[in-house]
Amino acid sequence: MKLVCSQTELNLALQLVSRAVATRPTHPVLANILLTADAGTGKLSLTGFDLNLGIQTSVKASIEVSGAITLPSKLFGEIISKLSNDSPITLYTDEFNPQVHITSQSGTYQVRSMSADDFPDLPIVENGTCLKVNVDSFSNALKSTLFASSSDEGKQILTGVNLCFDGDSLKAAATDGHRLSILKLNNVIASDSNNDTIEVTLPSKSLREIERFLSTSSSDNQISFYYDSGQVVFISSDQIVTTRTLDGTYPNYNQLIPDNFLHTLELNRLTFISSLDRISVLAEQHNNVVKIATNKDLQVLNISADAQDLGSGSESIPINYQGDDIQIAFNSRYLLEGLKVIQTDNILLKFNAPTTPAIFTADNDNKFIYLVMPVQIRS
Repeated sequence: MKLVCSQTELNLALQLVSRAVATRPTHPVLANILLTADAGTGKLSLTGFDLNLGIQTSVKASIEVSGAITLPSKLFGEIISKLSNDSPITLYTDEFNPQVHITSQSGTYQVRSMSADDFPDLPIVENGTCLKVNVDSFSNALKSTLFASSSDEGKQILTGVNLCFDGDSLKAAATDGHRLSILKLNNVIASDSNNDTIEVTLPSKSLREIERFLSTSSSDNQISFYYDSGQVVFISSDQIVTTRTLDGTYPNYNQLIPDNFLHTLELNRLTFISSLDRISVLAEQHNNVVKIATNKDLQVLNISADAQDLGSGSESIPINYQGDDIQIAFNSRYLLEGLKVIQTDNILLKFNAPTTPAIFTADNDNKFIYLVMPVQIRS
């Protein structure tokens, strides 16, 4: 293999695919990145794959001799990142020498390679379902749900986001058992796609990489989504991201949402976030608990936190509310994370009692629902 390519492009590609390299590889080659040079296409393909998440991208290169090798991700990435970005990089190896020679105007380096034959193939979906998905809408679905997934590996199915494709719509949901985030979007899937309903739960780790992958695509473009037998592949231009699905049945989250509510508050989202952000300085000192209490006479919402033996604080913000006054408490971090993904200025807070689920929605819009379990407090 012999080629010349841009240091800048190679460095960016390495940063991308290295996210799919195993941190604790079960086999030495999984700590490596696969490089495949094709003189016919004039492209150098780079692949990282930890057997669950795979990322592949390519860069333009002047290729004299085609070939494929694997190199240690960390070492190779650090060498390339420190070379001059205005100097082309030459990579050279031959079939009789495991060393790869890396040459730039700074000097020459040698890195020991491993055979490409030992590197596992990225899964290919040949007979599964293919959908064309709108980039901007799918990115919005991930942004609106990923934060609510669980980090507890003991609840593996909850460490992912549940995606349901039906007709031209997408419904995404994530929960960690304490809060639930749901977004439903229409006109996400191209009309010429398969109309079968597909429901999959994908690991949050993989979806965060897919979110980065989508950020490099034009927002009005479409990406290809392939699904078959526990494997999902996303393809856009010269990039491929592949991930396994999570095994198990996702909880029936729809049954958690009450049909009716006794209390409905209308308030400004940004004003609420600002007050919560300040009050959270104290709440973080003691279990992250904030209390909110309505005052229908003054049409304000009192927000308070009490950090035992350290201090306390309270603020009031205007609301629109008709009903009996009530007090309810929440985890401040859960509130802030959910409020920050809502995209409207005015929001509704609905609940029945201080011990039952509360939901936040955009004003007059139920496409996004954020459910939070209250924190029980002593009177």
